[in-house]
Amino acid sequence: QDYYQTGFGFRLLPIFATMFSTLRTSATRASRPLLTRSLLSQQERGFKASVLGAAGGIGQPLSLLLKLNPRVTELTCFDVAPITPGVAADLSHIATGAKTTGYTGDDLTKALDGCDVVVIPAGVPRKPGMTRDDLFNINASIVKNLVAGCAKACPKACILIISNPVNSTVPIAAEVLKAAGVFDPSKLFGVTTLDVCRARTFVAEAKGLDPLSTNVPVVGGHAGTTIVPLLSQTNPSISAFSDEERDALTQRIMFGGDEVVQAKAGGGSATLSMAYTGAHFADRVMAGLAGESGVTECTFVNTNKIDGCDFFALPVTLGKSGVETIHDYGTVTAYEEKLIADMKGDLIAQAKKGVEWAKAN
Repeated sequence: QDYYQTGFGFRLLPIFATMFSTLRTSATRASRPLLTRSLLSQQERGFKASVLGAAGGIGQPLSLLLKLNPRVTELTCFDVAPITPGVAADLSHIATGAKTTGYTGDDLTKALDGCDVVVIPAGVPRKPGMTRDDLFNINASIVKNLVAGCAKACPKACILIISNPVNSTVPIAAEVLKAAGVFDPSKLFGVTTLDVCRARTFVAEAKGLDPLSTNVPVVGGHAGTTIVPLLSQTNPSISAFSDEERDALTQRIMFGGDEVVQAKAGGGSATLSMAYTGAHFADRVMAGLAGESGVTECTFVNTNKIDGCDFFALPVTLGKSGVETIHDYGTVTAYEEKLIADMKGDLIAQAKKGVEWAKAN
């Protein structure tokens, strides 16, 4: 079964038709002032979305993409940065139907009130020499406070965690929601879509394929060796990778974030690609909530599918209540099976670290 969507999930305004493959069948000419009937029908089930950390390097482009998404009828932007109302004011001048408002300071509850989907990219970015674990002490507190706000203001919302280290921050979020008595494992997601995006891009480049029609599932976690691309399940099927090619691609996908951190030379981490994939995953969650069938994406969720692990990234079918079905990762090669076995200890420890921190704080 082809679990993975081709192209970017948005059906945005016609001007973006050449940028997003799923617009090809529904786009109208850029000069047309009206939305097509298909877009209007999508907007019948509109969603209120919020970006927490909206003034940052990920948050601003992510907010832009959500503002452009016709599924979003209301968008709120929250950040501790005082420029956040200005970011929202800037976005509000874009001619889409999403009402956009910015909040800062003590107005988290106002930003979250009535939200269906909350995306959290807040936190400090990685710098050269830093691991995701180095971010833990700062970002753990940020995620805790923001998720506590969700528990209070929008307890039934789908919460999408981007803040690193995802392998620990998602378990922290789960514990915060449990303490508030509102934890629903079908509504909590770690966004690992960037790993899948990198896999399809790098494999397509290596094999001369169209990246928009290349699918490579990525399972496990969202840090270094816990990221396991299942190259053997690449779709469309391709000739076997040589050992050297397989090893190089696996390493590059696992450590793609380091490639960007080093290239930015102290100027930040992956922001644009993370915003792109975060917005894509948010769109897919909303598609499921709207009742679309066959919406399946890899994401880091609470599951008992993998022995010893409480959290694991797997293909997940999304539905009207969030997680509908968590799938097994299927048949893998001995090489991939060893990657999964070798990293499980680290993944379990990183999740445990998050749980223990949340209980202690």
